[in-house]
Amino acid sequence: MGIVLNGATVVTAADTYQADVRIEGEKIVAMGHEIKQPEDQVINVDGCLLFPGGIDPHTHFDLPMGTFSTSDDFLSGSKAAVLGGTTTILDYATQFKGETLKTGLENWHTKADGKCYVDFGFHMAITDWNAQIAQEMTELVDQAGVSSFKLYMAYKNILQVDDGALLQALRQAGECGALVCVHCENGDVVDYLVKEARAQGQTAPYFHPLTRPPEVEAEATNRVITLAQLAEAPLYIVHLTCSGALKAVVEAKLKGLEVYAETCPQYLLLDESYYRSEGFQGAKYVISPPLRPAHHQEELWSGLHTGNLEVVATDHCSFNYKGQKELGLSDFSKIPSGAPGVETRMGLLYTYGVMTGKLTLNEFVALTSTNAAKLFGLFPRKGTIAPGSDADLVVWDPRTSSTITVEALHQQVDYTPYEGFTQKGQAKHVFLRGQHVVKDSQLQGTRPTGIYLSRKPFLKRKVGGNV
Repeated sequence: MGIVLNGATVVTAADTYQADVRIEGEKIVAMGHEIKQPEDQVINVDGCLLFPGGIDPHTHFDLPMGTFSTSDDFLSGSKAAVLGGTTTILDYATQFKGETLKTGLENWHTKADGKCYVDFGFHMAITDWNAQIAQEMTELVDQAGVSSFKLYMAYKNILQVDDGALLQALRQAGECGALVCVHCENGDVVDYLVKEARAQGQTAPYFHPLTRPPEVEAEATNRVITLAQLAEAPLYIVHLTCSGALKAVVEAKLKGLEVYAETCPQYLLLDESYYRSEGFQGAKYVISPPLRPAHHQEELWSGLHTGNLEVVATDHCSFNYKGQKELGLSDFSKIPSGAPGVETRMGLLYTYGVMTGKLTLNEFVALTSTNAAKLFGLFPRKGTIAPGSDADLVVWDPRTSSTITVEALHQQVDYTPYEGFTQKGQAKHVFLRGQHVVKDSQLQGTRPTGIYLSRKPFLKRKVGGNV
C-alpha cells in the first residue's frame, strides 16, 4: 500500500510541472498521472506546491556556551524545523580543545540520537589542530560519513585557529574528499576593537556591529580564499553577510576556484538599525557576523539570484533573551551570540524572495534544499523529487497568510527576531522518508523518527578529483 499525492505542482531546482507523486515505504516510486495502485491512500493537494524537504546545513542545537547551552536542543529544534518544512539538518558537532574529533562526534551523537524529528548529519568543527587531527579527518570521512569540517577565523582564544592550521586542514580535506566550511572574521582585529570599545565605556548592544565591521569579514574571506587556492582545495563560506565578502567570492569563482557560500534570512531581512532597539532589546540581534547596513541586502539577494551564493541556511543558535542574552546587560561582549530561525527559514524566503520576484520557485528549491544536498553528500537521496529519492516532501499551501509571533512558533526560545513579519504560505503536509509527520500543519505523533545520515565524500569538479 502506498500514498499518492494528487494534484500538486511539483517544483524542483530544474523544473515546475503538474504531476501526481506516489510514495511506497521510504521512497518516491512513481510520478505522473494515473499512477494510483489498488489499496493506495490518495491525498488531494490541489492548489498546493510540492517541494523537496528543506535542508538546513547550519544549525547549533544543544551547543554548550560556558556554563549553559543553547535553549534549543535536538528535540525542540528539530520539531520546529519540520513544522517549518525542513526535513534534514546538518549540525555543527564541535571538537573542543584537548579532544579528538571522534570524541566530539560521539558527544553530538549522544545529544541527537533518538531525539530528532528530522534526519540529521554532522559537520565537525575543529578548534585544536595537530597531526592526529589531520589523520582523524580522513577516518571520519571514510568511516563515519562526516564529509565536511568547520574552522573559525574568529573567537580568539576560544575557537579561532591560525592560518597555518587553516592551510593544513584545507590540504587534508582536499586529499580525503572533504569540504572545509569557514567562519570568516579577522578574530585578532575583532578582539582588539572589542577591548578598545570596553575601555571607552562603550558597552551597549549597538557597539557589537561596530567592533565587527564588514571590513573584518571581507579581509578574512579574501584571506581564506587565498589559502584554499594554495591548498588546491574546495571551500565553503558560512553565513556571508556583506558586499565585500561577496565580491571576494565572485572574483574567486571567475578565476575558476571552487568556492561556495551561504547566507541567512537575518542578513537578507534585518539590518544594523535593530541594534538601536529600545532599552536592551538590541541584544536579541547580537549574532556573529552582525547585521549589516541595509544596502548590503540588495547585493545578497542578487548573489542568490545569480548563483554566486548557493545556499540559504539559518545558523540557528538560540539563546533566551531572559537569563541568557541578559548576561551582557553591562557589557555587549558578554551577550551570547546567536539567534533562532530554523522554523521560519522557508516561509521567509518564499514570502520575501519568491513572492517579491527576487527569486524564482526553482531558485527557492535550489537554495533551500538541492544545492545543500549536492554540496554535502546527500544528493540524489535528498534534495529533489524523483523516483528512488527519499520521500522527503513538503506540500506548501500558497493561499494562506499569517503573522510570525513567538507564541505561534515551536522553537524553545522566548523571542523571534522576525516578530510581526508577514508570511505567505505554509507547510500544510510534510513527509519524512514516506512518514506523514506533519498533517494540516500539525505534528503527528510524539516519537522522533529522524535518523543519522552518513554522507558521501565531497565530489571535486576538477578532473581527477575525489569521489
